[in-house]
Amino acid sequence: MNTKSLISITDFTKEEYLKIMRLAEDFEANPNQKLLQGKVIATLFFEPSTRTRLSFETAINRLGGKIIGFSDSSSSSVSKGETLHDTIKMVSNYADMIIMRHPLEGSARYASEVSSVPVINAGDGANQHPSQTLLDMYSIIKTQGRLDNINLFLVGDLKYGRTVHSLLMAMLQFENPIFNFIAPPELAMPNEYKIYLTSQGIRYFEHTEFTDIINAADIIYMTRVQKERFIDPVEYEKVKNVYILRNEMLKNTKENMRILHPLPRINEIHTDVDNNPKAYYFTQAKNGVYTRMAIIAHLLNLK
Repeated sequence: MNTKSLISITDFTKEEYLKIMRLAEDFEANPNQKLLQGKVIATLFFEPSTRTRLSFETAINRLGGKIIGFSDSSSSSVSKGETLHDTIKMVSNYADMIIMRHPLEGSARYASEVSSVPVINAGDGANQHPSQTLLDMYSIIKTQGRLDNINLFLVGDLKYGRTVHSLLMAMLQFENPIFNFIAPPELAMPNEYKIYLTSQGIRYFEHTEFTDIINAADIIYMTRVQKERFIDPVEYEKVKNVYILRNEMLKNTKENMRILHPLPRINEIHTDVDNNPKAYYFTQAKNGVYTRMAIIAHLLNLK
């Protein structure tokens, strides 16, 4: 279909990333702009979500649009056996855009090929989560003043963590990124990403602990160990508490270092970190509204 969708973070160019950053800044300064007046946006969440769904729906409301869809696929005809193909074909007749989360990797790309309207991937399994990446980038540029020369510590579930996969690919578009991967062997960054970094001459380092190296970080990006991705509950129990960031660990970190987390957290960031000015994860979630307003406006050529 001849529509512009956002399925993978690599669907956007560096210039588009920077345009989204500028639009997000504009929407943060003036969040009520009725650019979606008369338009209908479908939010199809086949998998549970709090922040992503609510921030997209807030973005649509701020832009003056109408919302249709579901937050539980059991309340849709999927529960009767309707295929994803037929669901998307039907909904694209009703809406000007589809925002979809689905547990199967590749489902969003398939939906974009079936749909007659733009599709935004709000997460497809362990694959990609591009709108999260763009709000992460907006959070980095707001706190660091740049997207070049960032020493990025990615901590936790790097195997199944779609947010870290997308963020890594996006940051490659900027000058001199340095990646530190902190994960147990069972949850290490997949080899295909490491092979690609090597082929591009990008520096990365792998660790199983980060207490002794944390002071070098510009951004610490914590992730939860995702129970829903584990087939064997015993394997989940082995790794679920492997990293817990505590306030005392931050005392010698860079003054401008910030802690990000796509949320929800379980216990990988202790609550004693919350009042530290370096804790940015709740503001990061707020940034999601402005960034998602920017993505919608860009894809529909509204601004």
